[in-house]
Amino acid sequence: MLTKEGCLARRTRLWNAVPDDCEWLLIADPRHVLYLSNFLVHPLTFSAGERAWLLLERDGKATLLGDNFTLRSRAGEPFIDDEVMVKWYDHQHSVINRDHALLVASELISKRLADRNGAVEAEWLPIGAFEVLGLDHERHSVRREAGDTESSGAVDLGTTLRTLRRQKHPDEIALLKECMRAGEAGMIRLREIMRPGITEFEIFREVQNAALAAAGRPGLIYGDFRAANAAHPKVGGLPTGYALQAGDMFTLDYSVVLDGYRSDFTNCLTVSKPTEGQQRLYDLVTAAQRNGETVLKAGNKARDVFHAVNQPILEAGLADKFAHHAGHGIGLAHPEAPILVPESDDILLAGDVVTLEPGLYVEGIGGIRIEHNYLITDAGYERLSNHVISLT
Repeated sequence: MLTKEGCLARRTRLWNAVPDDCEWLLIADPRHVLYLSNFLVHPLTFSAGERAWLLLERDGKATLLGDNFTLRSRAGEPFIDDEVMVKWYDHQHSVINRDHALLVASELISKRLADRNGAVEAEWLPIGAFEVLGLDHERHSVRREAGDTESSGAVDLGTTLRTLRRQKHPDEIALLKECMRAGEAGMIRLREIMRPGITEFEIFREVQNAALAAAGRPGLIYGDFRAANAAHPKVGGLPTGYALQAGDMFTLDYSVVLDGYRSDFTNCLTVSKPTEGQQRLYDLVTAAQRNGETVLKAGNKARDVFHAVNQPILEAGLADKFAHHAGHGIGLAHPEAPILVPESDDILLAGDVVTLEPGLYVEGIGGIRIEHNYLITDAGYERLSNHVISLT
């Protein structure tokens, strides 16, 4: 879980990134509430999908806003100074519209914010909150068309936070590594159970059990648990009841999510002895991944990483069989910046956590994808994932 030290450090970075005349910030994206306070509505409780907002004030005070059931359905202890808790359900009376509880909480803090400059995460704040807080929606919102870099003059709090999120703090790295150790356990289990006749859904259940046992606590598992073959080389999707057959290639590209953070890595196993064509695809994607690793360093262009990954594939005459990104950032979202694609404008930053995931999908042979996770440093990278990549 995130630490108090980490949350306070991220708040300091945020305050340094907004104008000096901002006296308060209202955070509404649940991921950013977690990022700055360690408050997360546990996704495996009956309050899953509900929200709390976080009010930060320049003097250092942090206040959590929400209804009584939401605030007690938390995954960990939040690092805050105060709560504005609105009673939504008390086992005695009918309930109000649950979203209105947040508006009531907003009204309770409105006098504290009156006549003080502030900023809101407008993308996540409903119109009703603007009205209750007496805010000018036009002045506090930032509208951008695709490719537009000009701001309306309002503080783009959401984009500021997404930018800050790229450079991970030590507590975030520790949590990501915890996700990866759990994910690696699932990869080990896949090797133990791989055989003709096992279904994709059976694999999903076994991998999930192994990953959560390694994590030692509840978590979420999602990803691609699908077989490919010569006739159907495309890889991806949730598991089905399909039973694996000799000649198939099974790709496990999945994530373990703990406390809002996630791993994301991949391997492909053949159900029987690899064919010559399948081995060739494996050799190409591993060469592509190794070539991409040579460019992983803070200050390098994301597009240059893509081209490095793509080079062995291009030289083999299979560029049209590699139809997706060469990797992407991960953390609180999937994918997130930087994006490793041919026309990316992103520059690698120390603290980025990225994937490299070359893939090839060739009719008459099958489909394969592999993936590792890396922490970008000024000197190069630290590989965070330790699962074995091989066909058997």
